[in-house]
Amino acid sequence: MENIRGEILWIDDEIQHLKPHIMYLESKGYNIDSTNNGNDGVILAKKNKYDIVLLDQNMPGMDGLSTLKELKINNSLVTIIMITKTEDEWLMDEAIVEKVEQFLIKPVNPSQIFMACKQALERALIRSEKLMKDYLNEIRKIDDDLNLDLDIDKWWKLYDRLVDWQIKFDEHKDMGINHILNDQSKNCNKEFSFFIEKNYCEWLKSKKRPVLSNDIFKNHVIPHMNDNKKVCMIVIDCLRYDHFKVMREFLEPYFDMNINYALSLIPTATVYSRNAIFSGLFPDELIEKYPEQMLDMRRNSSSLNKHEELFLNDQLRREGFPYKKTHYHKIWDVEEGNRFLKKFHEHYNKDVISLVVNFVDLLAHNSSQTNVLKEIMYDDAGFRSAVKIWFENSWLLKILKKLSEENYNVVITSDHGSIRVGSSTMVSADKGASTGVRYKYGRNLNTNRKNALVIKNPEDYRLPNFGPQPTYIIAKENYYFVYPNEAKKYQAKFRNSYQHGGISLEEIFIPVINLSGKR
Repeated sequence: MENIRGEILWIDDEIQHLKPHIMYLESKGYNIDSTNNGNDGVILAKKNKYDIVLLDQNMPGMDGLSTLKELKINNSLVTIIMITKTEDEWLMDEAIVEKVEQFLIKPVNPSQIFMACKQALERALIRSEKLMKDYLNEIRKIDDDLNLDLDIDKWWKLYDRLVDWQIKFDEHKDMGINHILNDQSKNCNKEFSFFIEKNYCEWLKSKKRPVLSNDIFKNHVIPHMNDNKKVCMIVIDCLRYDHFKVMREFLEPYFDMNINYALSLIPTATVYSRNAIFSGLFPDELIEKYPEQMLDMRRNSSSLNKHEELFLNDQLRREGFPYKKTHYHKIWDVEEGNRFLKKFHEHYNKDVISLVVNFVDLLAHNSSQTNVLKEIMYDDAGFRSAVKIWFENSWLLKILKKLSEENYNVVITSDHGSIRVGSSTMVSADKGASTGVRYKYGRNLNTNRKNALVIKNPEDYRLPNFGPQPTYIIAKENYYFVYPNEAKKYQAKFRNSYQHGGISLEEIFIPVINLSGKR
């Protein structure tokens, strides 16, 4: 028979009474072998490759569960459907433990068995076909939306849809249309760059602006303090919205959540965006209030975020909470995270706990430097998978569970995201220019304005002004900067790596998640 849908072995001591069922399955395109005992069934399974085994429990000699275990020894991936008269709950429990696909109670009609087999063998194909059909319809909707005059809320909703599709496609990589989604994401980033370039400076002058990095604490942490509630703010460096979405399933059993967004300041880099979160200030305000921060930036210090605890405490005083008991902790690696976890009970009496977690940022920076991470994080799906596996097994998730138990309100956010860069653009600069891959500042910087935002007047962007003829250049879309004299060297080094500092949906949109423990 052409177009065989699957090979089935049916083991039942009353197999002679099941001929109508077998004929029905054969009419639907399945090849059926049958036997009336477990021993012969195991022998047949060793000789032939079956997609499904239909298995009775109550048989003379070797019963169904014993047969199942023997079948699994031979082929651990074989799909088992138990069809039996027994309704005992213990048997159902054993079937679940042994990962039986379905458990059907006799009597069953042929169409029930057909549906069970179809679901077991064709579920992935049916879902893929439906996913492809739905996405092809979505393509047109997104393209239509891009032709509208989108405001920032509509951009967030569009980005949310894109992220959902990216995560759905992670499970269907063999569909062959992932490149369409990638191309559409690039097109969206191109239009989003135009949107940011057009609106960003106006937002900085307006009190009706979207929530920016320096507004996060006031908008999302202070309200809990006004209600006299304990609160923990967790800043996960470089966490993107798609990363949070794959982490979400581990938080839902413990918390009710409210998902919001904020916009990272540009450049979307830690020195600007994370300092803004803790200080509540724009970068130009920050260096005026804290001259030591300006010195650090002028000297290109190895740590440009070492004053965060000071910034946090000063912000609390400005907002009228100088009396609150606080604890700030920056965690760079697993060992430090585990040490903090062991002593976490010492901080239950604190009103405000603030954690900075660097794991995702380290993943991003190291993804192009070690062969193992290159293989694991070959693309965004790999990046999401790495973050998900880390979080599921992390000290951080254990701390979040404890925070839920201690009735803390939790705000999880990020300073910026990152993007997988793919296209280089040449830049000319003086020797004193900064070393960023997605953004640079210095004297007389020049690059292709099609690929980057060129800022000649830093004060328009609330950025520090260092010396004469100051210029910032901020890469758009997935571009990165290289110098002409060593272009090939840096192209080889940075292409397909994860970088931040530029203008893209992935870098600018940052999640702000408000969590409250379930009662």
